Amino acid sequence: MENLFIPKDYHSTLDLETTEKAIKFIKDQFQLHLAAELKLRRVTAPMIVMKGTGLNDDLNGIERPVAFPIKGLDDQTAEVVHSLAKWKRFMLGKLDIPVGKGIYTDMNALRPDEVFTNIHSIYVDQWDWEKSIAKDERSLTFLKKTVKQIYASLKRTEYILSEYYSPLKPFLPEEITFIHSEDLLKKYPNLSPKEREGQVTKEFGAVFIIGIGGELANGEPHDGRAPDYDDWTTPSTNGYHGLNGDILLWNPVLEQSFEISSMGIRVDEEALKLQLKISGEEKRKDLMFHKKLLAGKLPYSIGGGIGQSRLCMFLLRKAHIGEVQSSIWPDELRDASKKAGIIFL
Repeated sequence: MENLFIPKDYHSTLDLETTEKAIKFIKDQFQLHLAAELKLRRVTAPMIVMKGTGLNDDLNGIERPVAFPIKGLDDQTAEVVHSLAKWKRFMLGKLDIPVGKGIYTDMNALRPDEVFTNIHSIYVDQWDWEKSIAKDERSLTFLKKTVKQIYASLKRTEYILSEYYSPLKPFLPEEITFIHSEDLLKKYPNLSPKEREGQVTKEFGAVFIIGIGGELANGEPHDGRAPDYDDWTTPSTNGYHGLNGDILLWNPVLEQSFEISSMGIRVDEEALKLQLKISGEEKRKDLMFHKKLLAGKLPYSIGGGIGQSRLCMFLLRKAHIGEVQSSIWPDELRDASKKAGIIFL
């Protein structure tokens, strides 16, 4: 309950029926714009993968996947996905997707170790996307270009939504601001990473923080990243490292920064070796996915996830993710939210 934030005098802009229609509208619109901007085609994705393949996302390395034995496979263990960060890259190779084009999918995951907050649920739904790139496109310039394309899709969806649902006026800034996590640390040296995010996002409205996962000048990473998908060690510019980051938007309802996407250029062979060593995870080299990558049998790529419920929550001015997503919540959380006018689906 201590993680529940109740905005002062909150009331939903749309009623339940209109909310459901608007959720579908947002999802239909955004995926069309994203696919057009990045040249992606939709593919079907798994909800479960086999344990021991290396395909499941390890997130920060401590979250437990939902796992179960399969009777028809001699009780071999399957895991519900955390995300499809590595599966997508594997599929780019399997489908022989050419450079400059990619894939996206509806990803549904379970993360039972998530702490309930206004923006966190144990059920995760996002658009997972991945795009084949040339080796010389593994650069900060290409990363920024891709972020701008995603942001253009956000802006376009926000505008079209306002045309159909007039109470929802556009308010995102015209452009997204880029800042490296090292510069953010210099700007706010006495604040925690989350506090830094809040300050910079409130100032600019929409921000992409570059370089997440690697150790900063203060000896700590801005945030955790698994060692085997995003590249957080390759030199970028000004002596900094990292070809990945997060898209953050200022949420006026919650009065805080609001992560809408985690993304980045993926590790090549050398970055994988280095990041596994730094993380003390060199044993992963023996997993199927990692063997293929180290042997040069997977395409170079860029990819990420964009939260579906997160995007709907943001654009519909909702105070809690439970207002746009059907999930499991503690009874006391539901009751307290209802009293504040926050009605869960």
